[in-house]
Amino acid sequence: MLDDMRIIFMAVGIVLALFGALWTLQGFGIAPGTFMYKNPTWIVIGLVAVLIGLAIAVFGWRRGRSS
Repeated sequence: MLDDMRIIFMAVGIVLALFGALWTLQGFGIAPGTFMYKNPTWIVIGLVAVLIGLAIAVFGWRRGRSS
């Protein structure tokens, strides 16, 4: 059960970090195609999502190593 939770935390964290990276790129105008294109708000939202996603993934990774 603990191993399943570890995998879930890591997967959710990685997916959130990847979406955050995409939002950041769209905010900078590097990845066009949506209303987020060249919108500075999405740079901030994306960077926050990347940091939170990485924190969740690291939490899941460390949670499994300690037991």
